[in-house]
Amino acid sequence: MEKTENAKLELPDELKACIEFHGHLCPGLVYGYLVTKAAIDLLELRRSRDEEIVAVCENDSCAVDALQSMLGTSTGKGNLILKDYGKNAYTILNRTSQKAYRFSRTKTYRYRGESKKEFNRLDAAITAGTATEQERWRHKLLKAVDLLSKPFDDVFSTKEVEFIAPPFAPLARSQACAMCGEMTMSTKMVAADNGKRLCIPCSE
Repeated sequence: MEKTENAKLELPDELKACIEFHGHLCPGLVYGYLVTKAAIDLLELRRSRDEEIVAVCENDSCAVDALQSMLGTSTGKGNLILKDYGKNAYTILNRTSQKAYRFSRTKTYRYRGESKKEFNRLDAAITAGTATEQERWRHKLLKAVDLLSKPFDDVFSTKEVEFIAPPFAPLARSQACAMCGEMTMSTKMVAADNGKRLCIPCSE
């Protein structure tokens, strides 16, 4: 366990690993951590070695890194699907049990911590565009710590949804682009007017 700077809170080892992966503690990372913990409990998950767990994220925020760190989901394996709708919503699927849950934020965030006066001052400065970089980081820390203290249901709504198995990551042979000569996934190539097959950048 590790204590956060200027905050009387001990961080769980799993969150510490998320911070190591992501680079810093911030509210977005905590959102992802909270969702992942809930998904692990509901779906009885262990870290994915292949594609047995799938995460569908409706944003490309810091939260996604917590899912990658704890669930083993990644774009490289094909079990991390990003749909950048800008929504704080995540669907976690377990191929083994064929169950899925969607977690979404439906409530406006309200700070309830001990440093409410400081948080409101920092929040106002950020809104006005006058906050310093140090003040921005302090604001993030206060919010992250506050989120960790809240009951999960105060932050996210949870709903079991129909399990619809996403396709597994596609595999295809590589082929040399007729123009640049670089090896390209054959299913991603484009047929030119002369019948030659080109990579997407060369075709454009």
